[in-house]
Amino acid sequence: MGVHQIVVVGANFSGLGTAHYLLKHTIPALEKANKGSTTYKLTLISPSTHFYYKFGLPRVLVSPDLIPISKAVLPIADGFKDYPEDHFEFVVGKVTALDEGKKSLTVEGTYEPIEIKNVSYDTLVLATGASSSSPIWDLKGSHEISVAALKEMHAALPKASSILVAGGGPAGVETAGEIGSLYPKAKTVILSGSDRLLTRLRPAISDQAESQLSSLGVKVVHDVRVNSATKKGSKTVLELSDNTTNEFDIYIDATGPRPNTTFLPKTWLDERDHVKMESRERLRGPVDGVYAIGDCAGYALGNIFDILDAVRPLCGTIYGDLSEPGSDFKAPLFKQNLKETQLVPIGPNGGVGAAYGWKLPSFAIRMIKGKDFMIGKAPDNVSGKEYVKA
Repeated sequence: MGVHQIVVVGANFSGLGTAHYLLKHTIPALEKANKGSTTYKLTLISPSTHFYYKFGLPRVLVSPDLIPISKAVLPIADGFKDYPEDHFEFVVGKVTALDEGKKSLTVEGTYEPIEIKNVSYDTLVLATGASSSSPIWDLKGSHEISVAALKEMHAALPKASSILVAGGGPAGVETAGEIGSLYPKAKTVILSGSDRLLTRLRPAISDQAESQLSSLGVKVVHDVRVNSATKKGSKTVLELSDNTTNEFDIYIDATGPRPNTTFLPKTWLDERDHVKMESRERLRGPVDGVYAIGDCAGYALGNIFDILDAVRPLCGTIYGDLSEPGSDFKAPLFKQNLKETQLVPIGPNGGVGAAYGWKLPSFAIRMIKGKDFMIGKAPDNVSGKEYVKA
């Protein structure tokens, strides 16, 4: 009896969803179909012991009274404790290298004591996501680094008289709205970095977002970016692309993240450093036995539906690829939502957005997402509740 090693790299939304679905449905179905000739073990690799609910961070970071950090940072192991030990292993560490010939990953520990180990794979799922420069937005190894950054922000914001948010995407707009709502006396500025906010939505919705931010006292500046940021005592000195230099009490970098793919062979990556997709509909990566999902994948548009709509098709593809010859199983195809879809709360009482091409009113954004940034769903991501049913 052989053991087939399935390795999932990354344990945020896409990695956790894929791991749970494989363990709950795909692996049992494969073992039933091959009548015990092959068993399967899934290894989940993450640089942190904890899941980080990025979806709610714009509200988490402004005050612990709105959403406590403990509701957004949850231990991963708790969600996998019911799976058999011979079918699941959780490895905490950062993947630093991949040996394509040996089908092996080098994993460097991120908690003391630091250890380096090799993890072999037969099937590899890349769910590494994307990272921003600030530890506020994603985990840089130990979750304690990001927790410390959030606590530092909680202490600084109430005392700040000037705040600059760089980035005109959802994270930047949502953060500026939360700050403008909670700290109206502070001078808050947001740099869109473009000619408008929220460039994936139609211009009319961008204008609506700017109007709502302005009503909260937030100044919106277009076509200006941050070239450099330097700490000077308690302030941050910012050199901007319009050749001006400004000092702010707080600088929040909410610019777009980069895919976590530096450990992969260059031949596996496209011009954006995302994983090449041999088949988007099947979520197959650049070589046999390698798959990609979420923000690291070549199809990604930075939309949560790029993950939610992809988990079941991906696991179905893996089942089909690992099935015995002659299997008539047909996996569902991944059909990416390319219609205008983005929900952006602006403070607790407003927001803008669209869903599947339909513009949504402000009250709908508030009810769907703005009320609590859907923080109640964070535990479901860890436990795999969304994937109980095949």
